[in-house]
Amino acid sequence: MDMYFPSGFPMYDPHTDIFTNNLCMAKRLKAYVGGFLQRQDLISLCKYRKPRLTLEECLMWKESFEKLLSSKQGLYAFKAFLVSEFSEENIAFYLACEDYKSTKSAAKMPSKAKRIYEEFIGSEATREVNIDYETRDITQANLKSPMASCFDMAQYRIYILMEKDCYPRFLRSTAYRNLLNQLTVKRAKARSKKAIAARPPCEEEEPK
Repeated sequence: MDMYFPSGFPMYDPHTDIFTNNLCMAKRLKAYVGGFLQRQDLISLCKYRKPRLTLEECLMWKESFEKLLSSKQGLYAFKAFLVSEFSEENIAFYLACEDYKSTKSAAKMPSKAKRIYEEFIGSEATREVNIDYETRDITQANLKSPMASCFDMAQYRIYILMEKDCYPRFLRSTAYRNLLNQLTVKRAKARSKKAIAARPPCEEEEPK
């Protein structure tokens, strides 16, 4: 079966070492796939999710990272952006911690804490987040007697990382700017139709 590669996609070069070839192709693939995911997810957010996203809500996301996360549509858009950048483990960990803190049954906390640690923090974590060794060690020690606050330090570190790094890049992204443009155009068209509909009907001139 033939495989299609986008125009300009780097093919294997036998004169270059395998590591360089693989690294080059991985970077380009990330750019192509990431761009596709970013366009598709944010456009679908604008068109298909309910309740429909408004221009006011989209503009509100620029006010603060907290307001972005407090918006269901904003959280969805931010997650889609991180998926497009292959760094969704940060928001996934943050949300897992929020879910963990809302656990009502103390008996369930040890297993949930262990699962979160193994997925995001442990040495063999499948979606390892970027935290310092001190935070990692403290979190590991907290697992000995899991409480609602045992991931607080690690969650805070990831929140600050997203606020200082991922959030500004999201606001500067082509996907977010395109979404704003779409909603602005949609608003202008709606106002134009409303203005036309509000006009009084033209009275026909009486024949002389």
